[in-house]
Amino acid sequence: MDMGKVILVVLSLALILGLGESFDFHEKDLASEESLWDLYERWRSHHTVARDLSEKQKRFNVFKESVKHVHKVNKMDKPYKLKLNKFADMTNHEFRSHYAGSKVSHHRMFHSSRRETGFMHGKTDNLPPSVDWRQNGAVTGIKDQGRCGSCWAFSTVVAIEGINQIKTKELVPLSEQELVDCDTDNQGCDGGLMENAFEFIKKSGGITTERNYPYRARDETCDASKMNAPVVIIDGYENVPAKDENALMKAVANQPVSIAMDAGGSDLQFYSEGVFNGACGTDLNHGVAIVGYGTTLDGTKYWTVKNSWGPEWGEKGYVRMQRGIDAEEGLCGLAMEPSYPTKLSSDNTRKVSRKVEL
Repeated sequence: MDMGKVILVVLSLALILGLGESFDFHEKDLASEESLWDLYERWRSHHTVARDLSEKQKRFNVFKESVKHVHKVNKMDKPYKLKLNKFADMTNHEFRSHYAGSKVSHHRMFHSSRRETGFMHGKTDNLPPSVDWRQNGAVTGIKDQGRCGSCWAFSTVVAIEGINQIKTKELVPLSEQELVDCDTDNQGCDGGLMENAFEFIKKSGGITTERNYPYRARDETCDASKMNAPVVIIDGYENVPAKDENALMKAVANQPVSIAMDAGGSDLQFYSEGVFNGACGTDLNHGVAIVGYGTTLDGTKYWTVKNSWGPEWGEKGYVRMQRGIDAEEGLCGLAMEPSYPTKLSSDNTRKVSRKVEL
């Protein structure tokens, strides 16, 4: 390699490393308005965030408050850390409206209460000390819902991708957009319930692949031609007994499980790593999926939760939530409304009449 190419490679590596270190900020970055502006500009460059001049001052003021919050929390003796991620110049209200907008509690008011179902995993004994369905090949890569309250669709899909792989040994990325566009019992980017989505998929004869019906992060008209090419079918769904983390463990030991939680807090907005045990309520506003559980070396029990805010958020798109907290609802309400799809056979070829309501 000639000297010019060597220099180019070195400069490229320096740029990459510099971006990676941009937000390990220090006290000096908070010392003045000028240093905070420099930090904001580095943040905007790192996340390729363009802002109009008229909006820039407003966004800078929001960013300053985010910096102070992240810095303050990281100085505390907490088992988790925060970082200046892509949400750093969004107010918490904006963040909640876009990214924790499934409004599970709201939608529950307009539907009947959770129906009584069987619980096939209830007799599961001798639970393993840890489970990680990622290591077993039952979890696809992290996805990003964008500014669309479609997390309920992502939660549903994680659980179905998981049980399909467990039954067929094939991991097939499935279509959230089909649910957003075609499931009329849910409200697309305005939120929904995972149970409704499971029921929709059962009644309509299955769900197609992400490749066939790719995600658009917006409400669109149902494409019946794509919908009428189901790839994975399910037999139905079951609800995990509410407010029972032991029952939830039994379910997760057998398959990934869809859950609703309160994800609107500032600490979750900026979560970076560690076992989260921060303040949160039980206003269920976000759909995610539990794909495992375990215990840290210091004895802290946790759930492994797959999110849909992209791989840059959290632990490469995941959050570990503390397990076994006294409140029967589970941390952030995660044990209040768990559910999972049922699939009794490896057969995905069963012919079912698919009625599409347009």
